Amino acid sequence: MWPANLPDFVEREADLALRNTLALPARAALYARITGAGQLEELADFYAPGDRRFFTLGGGSNLVLSGDVDGLVLHMAICGRELAGEDADAWYVRAGAGENWHDFVQWTLAQSWPGLENLALIPGTVGAAPIQNIGAYGLELAERFHALTAFDMQTGDIVRFDRTACCFGYRDSVFKHHGWHLDGRFVITDVTFRLPKAWAPLTRYADVAAELAARNIITPDARQIGDAVVAVRRRKLPDPAQIPNTGSFFHNPVVEAAIAERLLASHPGLPHYPQPDGRLKLAAGWLIEQAGWKGRDLGPVGMYEKQALVLVNRGGATGADVVALMKAVQRDVAEKFGVELTPEPVFL
Repeated sequence: MWPANLPDFVEREADLALRNTLALPARAALYARITGAGQLEELADFYAPGDRRFFTLGGGSNLVLSGDVDGLVLHMAICGRELAGEDADAWYVRAGAGENWHDFVQWTLAQSWPGLENLALIPGTVGAAPIQNIGAYGLELAERFHALTAFDMQTGDIVRFDRTACCFGYRDSVFKHHGWHLDGRFVITDVTFRLPKAWAPLTRYADVAAELAARNIITPDARQIGDAVVAVRRRKLPDPAQIPNTGSFFHNPVVEAAIAERLLASHPGLPHYPQPDGRLKLAAGWLIEQAGWKGRDLGPVGMYEKQALVLVNRGGATGADVVALMKAVQRDVAEKFGVELTPEPVFL
């Protein structure tokens, strides 16, 4: 149990319904809006490994609240962005963990520092981005990542994680393991990105290429690619402020070549993308649509009619409703294709 004499900035029985983009009802036993590392230092005095639980919240865009949170929610709101350094090959740009991700991307482009444009309009915060190793349209955050700093709640130290220490994988990092995102000790406070001066456009994804072609842009710059990505995403994905959602709900499954060959023989239209290790990544949205779930609801939740990969809250949903739909979609895709879908969000 947490003691009664917590700092004044800690709120008790806080409503989380407006702090998650699925708009699921829940309350936190304790809640603290963190605007500086000094607050974490104060809270570290009360931390007990394995006894006192905390969860680090960013924009609430990759989260399914299954019910009330019996612990401390640290809502990261550390702001700030700067050019931290520069060499012959790259700009090194740092941002606070609480910065809005899309706003940060737009800011880098406005400074003529290209490299993050393919990741435009992804919801969430800068601090949450490396945890998930966010990615879109041929780019993963890991490819632009330099380092991050995190506060160690157990020792009170500031710890630096470089790219190797983060152990990035497909929508994965070390912070998603060992319970670090839930009961662990490290809280990300800022992230530094390496933006290459020898920039090259990434336009191989069909949607982005088609948007650029529609704009009669043959040799795009980074701002034009970013604008194209924003336009594509706005057409396909609902605004959480209008239709509550978490963005892409399932990972695109990566399967062995033999499995992919079998599926392609039966379903030649299945979108697939070769991976460096010889496996193939399949389009989860296509699998879900073919299984009959695009635009289909189960109670107050459903798979979005414009993009089957997005689970939406039609109004009044609970975490249990989300889990029920998730399991139904997983079951039907597995029965039709023999492929297991894994959800992207954190379940709390």
